[in-house]
Amino acid sequence: MAPWKEQFKAKFGRKKPPTPPLGEARSTSITPHALTIPDPTAPPPSSPEQLWNQAYDQAKTADSSTVETYEKILSARLSQKDADPTNSSHSADLASQQNTIESDPGKRWKQMCQLVQDGLHRTEKDTNVKQGIQDGIQAAMAVKEVVDRAIQAAPEAALAWVGVCFALEILMNPLTQASSNRQGIAYVVSRMDWYWNLSSLLLDENMNEAHSQGLRGELEKIITQLYAKLLLYQMKSICYYHRGRLSVFMWDLLKLGNWDGELSDIQAAEAAVQSDSAQYNTVSIRNRLGSIAETAKSQNAKLDSISSAIREQTKQRERMHKTSADNKCLDDLCSTDPRHDKARIEETKGGLLKDSYRWILQHPDFQCWRNDPQSRLLWVKADPGKGKTMLLCGIINELKESMAQTGLLTYFFCQATDSRINNATAVLRGLVYLLVDQQPSLMSHIRKKYDHRGKSLFEDANAWVALSDIFTNILQDPNLHNTYLIIDALDECVTDLPKLLDFIVKKSSASPRVKWIISSRNWPSIERDLEAVTQNAELRLELNEKSVSAAVATYIQSKVEELAKRNRYSNNTLDAVQRYLSLNANGTFLWVALVCQELFNISGWRAKQMVTAFPPGLDALYKRMLGQIRDSSDAKLCTSILAIASAVYRPVTLDELASFVDLPDGVSGDSEALSEIIALCGSFLTLRERTVSFVHQSAKDFLLKEACHDIFPSGTNDIHYTIFSRSLQVMSKTLRRDVYRLSAPGISIDQVKPPDLDPLAVARYSCLFWADHLLDCMTKDSGPVYSFLCQSFLYWLEALSLMKSLSDGIIMIRKLENWFQADESPDLYVFIHDAKRFALYNRSIIEQAPLQLYCSALIFAPERSIVRRQFERYIPTWIQRKPKVQVDWNAALQTLEGHSSAVTSVSFSPDGKQVVSGSHDHTNLLEDLSATVLSNH
Repeated sequence: MAPWKEQFKAKFGRKKPPTPPLGEARSTSITPHALTIPDPTAPPPSSPEQLWNQAYDQAKTADSSTVETYEKILSARLSQKDADPTNSSHSADLASQQNTIESDPGKRWKQMCQLVQDGLHRTEKDTNVKQGIQDGIQAAMAVKEVVDRAIQAAPEAALAWVGVCFALEILMNPLTQASSNRQGIAYVVSRMDWYWNLSSLLLDENMNEAHSQGLRGELEKIITQLYAKLLLYQMKSICYYHRGRLSVFMWDLLKLGNWDGELSDIQAAEAAVQSDSAQYNTVSIRNRLGSIAETAKSQNAKLDSISSAIREQTKQRERMHKTSADNKCLDDLCSTDPRHDKARIEETKGGLLKDSYRWILQHPDFQCWRNDPQSRLLWVKADPGKGKTMLLCGIINELKESMAQTGLLTYFFCQATDSRINNATAVLRGLVYLLVDQQPSLMSHIRKKYDHRGKSLFEDANAWVALSDIFTNILQDPNLHNTYLIIDALDECVTDLPKLLDFIVKKSSASPRVKWIISSRNWPSIERDLEAVTQNAELRLELNEKSVSAAVATYIQSKVEELAKRNRYSNNTLDAVQRYLSLNANGTFLWVALVCQELFNISGWRAKQMVTAFPPGLDALYKRMLGQIRDSSDAKLCTSILAIASAVYRPVTLDELASFVDLPDGVSGDSEALSEIIALCGSFLTLRERTVSFVHQSAKDFLLKEACHDIFPSGTNDIHYTIFSRSLQVMSKTLRRDVYRLSAPGISIDQVKPPDLDPLAVARYSCLFWADHLLDCMTKDSGPVYSFLCQSFLYWLEALSLMKSLSDGIIMIRKLENWFQADESPDLYVFIHDAKRFALYNRSIIEQAPLQLYCSALIFAPERSIVRRQFERYIPTWIQRKPKVQVDWNAALQTLEGHSSAVTSVSFSPDGKQVVSGSHDHTNLLEDLSATVLSNH
């Protein structure tokens, strides 16, 4: 047995020791079952019991709401409704709980004795659970010493010790409390011997001293007042610990939070007792109380160390969860880091101005959502450009600063112009990613499925089903910390918005520990779905015109001051610009931002004249911007760029954009020149870190709805064909065997790092979306596709593998197979069918080692495989003897892996495109399109 285990066993043995004098430290444990129940026929209660009962009644008179709530918590404990803190019933609302605590002190003590015994059981259990790390042993010992004192300090006065037992439970779970409250609990618990001995020493031992008789009544009074303050502090701490179980009405009646002030009141009461007693107690009494106080100081330090010890234990356990496999899982889950998206959005919009959003923090609807345990969902809605996104950015910052240490905050920003973040599956991926990153123990919910499926779990056709199941399990996890979930711009969730809304509606009331904030435009379809949420609040910005206008005014002042400093405005110019913006903003942040962007490089004397040319309203401003582009000498170039930006599936980089647009000579490789060209496109586009995107979704909406003929003079099909055909050109020019010059065929994808001058930079978008644009342009021209695949199919798969996007390529192959018919393009159709077999059969090895495409993938392909015949020349010459392989592909497209026991049933869908298998391991495995999904039932 390990030395520390022997030490622990010796320390916490169950042998009951003789009862030592009160106030002395004890080193051995007492079994909770040994609690002595007083004889009901015993003499009248001692002075300590009388004082504690008087203090209890005094506390009830002073703060009846707190005592009533406290007694309901005790009643629930007595009825064993929350015998197991990990049970979901532990978080049940206390509103319906009957208060069964007796008001008669003669009956109440029996209930208190039972609660003390229960508390000792819980503390012992907590001590055993938390002994896994040696640093926690010392903290556990400190707890046991306090429990020893509590159980031996006169059971007939158990009322004084119930709060201590609950306090120990709190100290063993320190991350649930505010720091100041935690420290106050440690202080009060550590001095319980001192408090108890006050009455027994000052009153009992001075009863026969004649000179003290006149002061006894006054001394009893101030000691009782001290005890009442102690009890109330413990009661409030316990109510705060169980705050998730309080109804709105109960919570409103409690006044919690001023922990430092209440502890100061206790210490002041202590000082009053010491002052009044010093004039008549004996030297021996003073020495004894002083000795107990010194012991209390040491005990306080030990109790305070519990918090740090357990926090460190928690951190160590969570670090243990972060294995390399966990990190790999997180990497695969992360399609985007919402924290980076937030930083990008704030930078793109010119920074987050605190004065422009803090009004909402005091808004009644926000306060209700924040403080009411029953208010689970807040919907912030407004028309475009009203500042919803920046408002949510501010709320996120506020929650980060004010929530509890263990609280979780996860969020996601939808953007319709970016295919990575404009779909329901991406939303769940982002939310789950941040949750698991903050509380690694939640990783187990993902790993159950991920260990069988890998990255395809998050990407294939059934990713939504798998992720919604994972997310549901996380929300139901009894160890999930209090959580805030925020989703911005639901209206920009282009794919599967109804699924996402349905999920939000169903899950918003699933857990009392989880609160949601969502934002969107004023769409009736969204409103209809959210009407099903009974515990939601709406905050419509148009109905808060005064607050929004004040926030916009602050924003205007900040932006104009920046312009004045940059362009050296005179006071008259500054006033004129600020006045015009204030009169015409109409509560729209975006309009102000666009005008200021247009004035960014305009000198002061011109700005005063020019500002009045900008019409109020977003659409009117967009029309003016488009008119300026149409009248410029660069109109053709600018409209071409705007057309590309409107048609792509995600924002493109400057390198990618250059491959789709006819640029002036010598410009394609010149980043500075490209940046200048983007600036010519009015303020429709923004450039950040070499990536071009729309300044706002409303800008793209305007171009597609109001300026379609200007941007797409030959129709949208024509621009999609341009992107498709140029994608084939850039891929044919860029892709080649071993494009990263890795040399070693067996090199793992985890060892691959893109070179500084990434040859794939210009072709990344094309590799991922060329087939989508082919389908969008509605062409059946098979020639270019067949030519590209015959020349570069393996190069393309290699590039996808290096980009960790092979699953996207397999889905594209399936789309092509469905698009081209065998009777119309027989050669291409046969090639695509064989390519699908080749990719599916070799998927695992290609994903792990990209260059194995040219080795094992080709070598083990069937003799008649079209891909093998087409690219057989790429098999390394050092492989002189090739293995004997089958002639044709067999019936298996892909091996179904994932079951840990025998397969008991298999069934195909009517169209033959899906197959589901069942197993004795209680799992179903669904094969769909390019991958499989494991789902538990």
